Amino acid sequence: MEFARTWRAAVTRALNRFHARKAAKTSVTTRFITEPEPRTIGRFARGRQLVNGNFLFAGAFHQAPSTSIWDIAPGNPLVAEDVQRFDWLDDLAAVGDGRARAKAQTWVIDWIERYGDGRTDGWDPGLTGRRLIRWINHAAFLQRGHNDQIAALFLPSLGQQATFLSNRWSAAPEGLPQFEALTGTIIAGLALEGFGDRVFPAVDALARACARQVDDEGGVPSRNPEHLLEIFTLVTWAFQALSDAGQKPPPQLFAALSRMAPTLRALRHADGGLARFHGGGRGLDGRLDHALADSKVPIAPADQDALHMGFARINAGRTSLIIDAAPPPTGPASVNAHASTLAFEVTSGRRPLLVNCGSGRSFGHDWRRAGRATPSHSTLCLNGMSSSRLTPAKGHAHGEEELTRTPETVRCEFSMLEDGRRLELSHDGYRPQHGLTHARIIDVSLDGRNIVGEDYVAAVSEPDKKRFWARSEASAEAITFNIRFHLHPDVDATVDLRGNAVSMVLKSGEVWVFRHDGQARLALEPSVYLETGRLKPRAAQQVVLSSTALDYANRVRWSFAKAQDTPDAVRDLAPPDPADG
Repeated sequence: MEFARTWRAAVTRALNRFHARKAAKTSVTTRFITEPEPRTIGRFARGRQLVNGNFLFAGAFHQAPSTSIWDIAPGNPLVAEDVQRFDWLDDLAAVGDGRARAKAQTWVIDWIERYGDGRTDGWDPGLTGRRLIRWINHAAFLQRGHNDQIAALFLPSLGQQATFLSNRWSAAPEGLPQFEALTGTIIAGLALEGFGDRVFPAVDALARACARQVDDEGGVPSRNPEHLLEIFTLVTWAFQALSDAGQKPPPQLFAALSRMAPTLRALRHADGGLARFHGGGRGLDGRLDHALADSKVPIAPADQDALHMGFARINAGRTSLIIDAAPPPTGPASVNAHASTLAFEVTSGRRPLLVNCGSGRSFGHDWRRAGRATPSHSTLCLNGMSSSRLTPAKGHAHGEEELTRTPETVRCEFSMLEDGRRLELSHDGYRPQHGLTHARIIDVSLDGRNIVGEDYVAAVSEPDKKRFWARSEASAEAITFNIRFHLHPDVDATVDLRGNAVSMVLKSGEVWVFRHDGQARLALEPSVYLETGRLKPRAAQQVVLSSTALDYANRVRWSFAKAQDTPDAVRDLAPPDPADG
């Protein structure tokens, strides 16, 4: 099977290159039937940096005011891939002045001259679909100013790329790349003369992809909240483009949007940012609200007694808690997934309190791999091991790794208490090697001021007990476990004088206090916060409870409580850090 996947991937790359060269040799005469209004949202501050020659892609910073964007990091495939996504065009369009337009025109012309012949990078279906969407979105911005080179090169290149995409969208792998390829084909077919006959097959394929890949919970196989937002946005754009052209979108598109919208709302913290799981980030500020408004999907409250794409949510007062309560993805869908089972995040008002470290993809292979491990999440880790394993993925570039030996059974039960809500969870990821099951109970008070938890490590069945003792006797060291609570870098944490509690001050002025039952050793240790758009990881802290599994059942109790002198509502008027999104 692994050989077959590798062979298919090689054949797909070869066919992409063949069709790219063939399309690039085609003389395509096209024009815009309609020029759609820009739907993508850029970052003004990032656009200003680009205009001034400050480039930050894939965690690499380059200051080169006179250098083309295509020359900033020769030989770095991660930077090349990031630049080829053309998200920077949104940022330049957000600035929108003459200098930004001149940069955008020059770099688009450079792309056409360097890559437009189809012999080099940038011609896989997903990437081409993403590029076409942005070129068409910003066509008016790019063509303004009487640039003769743009006038001579832009439309022919658009036609060649649309030709390639209409022939190769079926080769895009399932997931986000497939939705990018299909949406790009639809938007190009509706906007460009001579491509109208390519729309219906792509619309039919998009409808089938929505029915197949968006499950009944409104989730996608990668379980990445930010991927879900991207797919939701792409389907919304396709739906709008068809409606604007006077065509009736298939019902599967609106049905998929109706399933995804409640899930996205459930995965949004109290501060508006997405929960950071399985390689996803918080999302661009305003992107989720904009997408939900554009979709026209009726607003319905999320069911708090149900899982949303495998995540459980408790919302109480100003506090939101989101926990990974399902098995992680496996196979090709897991190349960005994390070993984060039973990890959770907490946000109070506009300020994150507990987080996961996040995806280190933009900081290189080592940081990416570290970010995927269980110790980088707010959950229990046994003997320094992850609850899932990373294994090299066949048929993927850049040394991709998939999750294997994942937990097979993950349980989650909701219940009401007199003064709050309870989650009871467990997973068996450590059972095959250690005979131990991790169980977690979390109670959240109705006002959101108290979070009380218990973590259990237990050998449940007789075979598990035998495995536990065999492992203990065979090992020179006892089986240890750590319960980690990663704090957002803006949280100022200190251990009290007696060493049995941690005081945490948020930027809003709120004060939270962590305590435990004394069954573990408490420490405040360094941590990191990994987020795209930063030059390097941000320093942070983590509260760590350490103990040893000495018997069949081992329990540690802990709590987070808002200090009594903290008001229920805090006027948090300080603007958020632009780089936090």
